[in-house]
Amino acid sequence: MNESLDKTFGALADPVRRAILMRLAQGEASVAELARPFEISQPAISKHLKVLEGAGLIETGRSAQARPRRLKPAGLDAANRFLEAMRTHWPDKFDRLDAYLKSFPKEQEGADD
Repeated sequence: MNESLDKTFGALADPVRRAILMRLAQGEASVAELARPFEISQPAISKHLKVLEGAGLIETGRSAQARPRRLKPAGLDAANRFLEAMRTHWPDKFDRLDAYLKSFPKEQEGADD
């Protein structure tokens, strides 16, 4: 796995960062706006934002003196490609699991253990 993908999945591993991404999917927001629904400090939110920005998932805009954060959708491209590649193997795995489970003899109804 490459470093960029590791950073992306590391950033997505935290529920606060996922919630921040979900909020930014609605539009850009300031640090104060992003901190509002959480019971953590603005400096803690800023640390989460640095992780998200380091993973390429968000970017900081410049609007006068404000520095709103916004999604950077291309940041999820590598993760999406990885998941899609894994998804192609899932049907085969489920088929093999089904065949394996069918190889066991069925329990008789009413049989004592």
